[in-house]
Amino acid sequence: MDNTSDGNGLSDTRDGYRLTSKDTTLPSGEQAVYRFTVTGAGGKPVTGFALDQTKRMHFYAVRSDLTGFQHIHPTMAPDGTWTADLAALAPGSWRTFASFTPDSGTGKGKGFVLSRTVTVPGNATRTPLPAPATTAEVDGYTVTVEGEPMAGMAHPLSVSVSKDGRPVTDLQPYLETYAHLTAFREGNQEFAHLHPTTEVTGDSGGPDLAFHAELPTAGDWRLFLQFQTGGKLHTAALTLHVG
Repeated sequence: MDNTSDGNGLSDTRDGYRLTSKDTTLPSGEQAVYRFTVTGAGGKPVTGFALDQTKRMHFYAVRSDLTGFQHIHPTMAPDGTWTADLAALAPGSWRTFASFTPDSGTGKGKGFVLSRTVTVPGNATRTPLPAPATTAEVDGYTVTVEGEPMAGMAHPLSVSVSKDGRPVTDLQPYLETYAHLTAFREGNQEFAHLHPTTEVTGDSGGPDLAFHAELPTAGDWRLFLQFQTGGKLHTAALTLHVG
């Protein structure tokens, strides 16, 4: 486990907070439960978390080849143990991320992303990362991304959603926005949350959405855009090259 603390989500420890879990392996090909705890000062479990986009914890599971993306909002027991219900996992090495903001203590009001690795036993086949592209298809929708972010620099990124060649204007609010965008870097699974700048002004939005992109290092990043229509959540994925 890489315990460096550089804010890229690749550490299980940062500024006195630690992500702990007894789960080092999870079953293959079936639903699984992953339990974890965030500890703070003196190694005590943290139980107070601020809301971030309507949730107190955002949990992600991503395979080492950046396939199998899952974004889950786990539940917390009174003792601070979180439970994340995962869909079936393919064999291989996975990294689990916990994104949270303490509402007390030394880290009050500060966003953290901590991670650990977990192994899913079995015959693991690596899927090559798709080449960089500006569009992706999912459930009949076409997602188009415009922008050329540079490593370590804030840069605007725009996303548009269409279907059958027509702009989509019935995007429903999801996590206080019309779309949620997360990115992971090829090679080390470095984490970045691209913050939406398009405000929710009603029950429907689109087709154009704006994001604040600040990807820390150069390379190929896999972007996962989640948006909701008709009560159904869609997840589009594409590769973006960052210079």
